[in-house]
Amino acid sequence: MAVAAADPWRSLSDGDREQAQGPRRTDGRDCKRLLTPLERALRERIRSDGPITLEAYMEACNAYYYATRDPLGASGDFTTAPEISQMFGELVGACLADCWTRAGRPGKAIYAELGPGRGTLAADALRTMRMAGLEPPVHLVETSPVLREAQAQAVPGAIWHDSIDDLPQAPLTVVANEFFDALPVRQFVDGVERRVSVAAGGLAFDRDGQVVEQSPARAEAAAALSGSIATNGGVALVIDYGHAKSAPGETLQALHGHKFAAVLDRPGEQDLTAHVDFEALAEAARSAGAKASPVVTQGLWLERLGIAARAASLARRHPDRTEEIAASHRRLCDPQEMGSLFKVMAIHAPEWPRPEGFE
Repeated sequence: MAVAAADPWRSLSDGDREQAQGPRRTDGRDCKRLLTPLERALRERIRSDGPITLEAYMEACNAYYYATRDPLGASGDFTTAPEISQMFGELVGACLADCWTRAGRPGKAIYAELGPGRGTLAADALRTMRMAGLEPPVHLVETSPVLREAQAQAVPGAIWHDSIDDLPQAPLTVVANEFFDALPVRQFVDGVERRVSVAAGGLAFDRDGQVVEQSPARAEAAAALSGSIATNGGVALVIDYGHAKSAPGETLQALHGHKFAAVLDRPGEQDLTAHVDFEALAEAARSAGAKASPVVTQGLWLERLGIAARAASLARRHPDRTEEIAASHRRLCDPQEMGSLFKVMAIHAPEWPRPEGFE
């Protein structure tokens, strides 16, 4: 559900990119390697029913992956912005609380998070929201039993849901940080959907060429969220890596141990993500009756919300952590780190104001 600091498709050489995507066919020596439990199941499914779509492959891999581990931190496969610094969650909370205040402080508003990781972002955001007079019930959309345990420690009293459709019919203040990138994508080559088969002893794609990616799962999730917001009021902050405008190209990638890996290797044992098409999300939001803000880079958005002032305040209170705080600020905002690759978009009810930071 995360990506390395730089955009891999800009920073990798052609040779590295091919290696990161993995071989299209596997030689006989790989037949002797130890198969993951999910790969054995996928092979049986393919032998029984024929090649499966990439969408089905990605959905199966990520469902297994997140259900069986905590993928975050040094011992995991990636690190997200809330784990880098408390400043990230604090500014998210301040933004949501400010929007709620300008909307007239509606009662019964709830805080909801999609894919809340360890609950770190929620804990930081809620602390700031309480300072602004908003103490909402907490509803988390999470299916992983492993991550739910961590979230229960970070956010006591949280209520869990398996899907967006299960959220209460109430004004929503929502954050979706690195949620949409892990939802499955479809890939088409010359108008034909790409599939995964078993060939030469390993998993392989059935066709190569210029790729066009689509994600019905993302559009469905965005529509469900936006429909609820349009009906009940509220605002959502969508923060993810991706592109502001729809464009052809293959962006699927795998991360294992904080390094790029072949996407068909170790099914269920590594993180699979693809760039988020923010233009497609905005179209889904508007079709459901909500409004969508312009898309801005994460670095610009955080700077507009005052991360520099917050970093200076933390450094004054903790002079022994000055270098650490400055490094976190750079990592979140620098264009060469997460600042440009990650984007932010707001979805809000027509009667609610647009959140700050999207001027």
